[in-house]
Amino acid sequence: MPTNTRSKYRGSRTCGGGTHKNRRGAGNRGGRGRAGHRDHRWSHFLLAGAVHNGKNGFVNPRREKVSVLDIGEIDQIAGFLVEAGVAENQEGVIAIDLTDLGIEKVLGGGQVTHALKTTAASYSAQAKDKIEAAGGQALTP
Repeated sequence: MPTNTRSKYRGSRTCGGGTHKNRRGAGNRGGRGRAGHRDHRWSHFLLAGAVHNGKNGFVNPRREKVSVLDIGEIDQIAGFLVEAGVAENQEGVIAIDLTDLGIEKVLGGGQVTHALKTTAASYSAQAKDKIEAAGGQALTP
């Protein structure tokens, strides 16, 4: 019949922990928390994918987050925006007011296949070049 370990160790001084000097502090368990994650606990943290090798870089707490979108993505959704009534087709040129959509800056990633007349707070140089090369306009309010 199995015995209850609580009653089994009742009255003993160390409850199966060896001598009274064992189980003191954190030295008997290799340190506290993530201690030794690059040394004696390397395999555990490697399997868990939680290896941290100190702090790196700087995060500016006052950084302004700007909502951006690539001109290639705008070009892909231009037809859907016209159908939804957000943009309008003016004699073959699709006019989109990106400030109404919450986009502050247009970046130059992707390809432009439509003539676009876009309005945004700012543009990257590459985005402006691509819009104008396709026969469109990059306007700022």
